[in-house]
Amino acid sequence: MGRWRPPVRPSSPYITAEGHRRLQDELKTLWVERREVVAAVTAAAAEGDRSENAEYIYRKKQLRGIDGRIRYLQKRLDVVEVVRQRPADPERVFFGARVRLAEASGQEVQYRIVGADETDAQQGWISIDSPVARALLGRRLDEEVDVPTPSGPRRLLIVDIAYA
Repeated sequence: MGRWRPPVRPSSPYITAEGHRRLQDELKTLWVERREVVAAVTAAAAEGDRSENAEYIYRKKQLRGIDGRIRYLQKRLDVVEVVRQRPADPERVFFGARVRLAEASGQEVQYRIVGADETDAQQGWISIDSPVARALLGRRLDEEVDVPTPSGPRRLLIVDIAYA
């Protein structure tokens, strides 16, 4: 019997065109890397006793990790929906928007709303499923928004909305 895990809400199937290309590139790279690791596993297995062969054990673990990521990417690429079109109203926040927000103190922060597989905190790319993105979706330029944060809600003003 497996370990019980609470149900996870599935992520939105949306992805940008460049995010889709990155996932496809990663999948191709993993297939190349997998061939190299399989060759290394075969070579390590030929050395004899596998139970105490550190190289064999390490490479098998590496192969399992690669296979798991390949399975995930193949399944994910089958269900994602690439969003290529720009919204009809560019003054509202939708998927793919770069949104610049200002706090009452004058400090500004910028986010780009992307798919769950594209998030990057350092670039300010947030998932469409995140609380911040959900609070921003559908809002207009110069509108104030209450954004939920761990330290409590923050009131932010939408200063700029841009689409690439």
